[in-house]
Amino acid sequence: MLSQRHIEVTPLLEPCGKPGHVDCGIRDVLDRIGDKWSVLVIVELSSGARRFRELQRSIEGISQRMLTLTVRRLERDGLVTRTVYPTVPPQVTYQLTGRGSSLTHLLRQLADWSLEHKEDIGRSREMYDNENPGQTIR
Repeated sequence: MLSQRHIEVTPLLEPCGKPGHVDCGIRDVLDRIGDKWSVLVIVELSSGARRFRELQRSIEGISQRMLTLTVRRLERDGLVTRTVYPTVPPQVTYQLTGRGSSLTHLLRQLADWSLEHKEDIGRSREMYDNENPGQTIR
């Protein structure tokens, strides 16, 4: 017998493909906030406004182009605001909006979970790879 909770959740789990299906909007949002660079930018901005170069230095491995694309996308989604100060050269800062700030506790939990389990996951991957030679999964 199915529980009421199961019945309520099941429609959310069906694949997208029908116009107006609830999953179609969820995927778009999760693609943005689930992107590794977006997560790292949001976590960095959770401690306050940052200049572009400060953000770039604090996020190891991100290129100038990728950071530019990431902050533009986050700004477009209403998660980050960009402020340009009339100086020479112009100074630009980025900070989280209220909507962006509401994500920080969730992303910090995810980051903490990742740190806590990264070694176990690494061992599991190594064990799987040893048991399944020739199957490259990334």
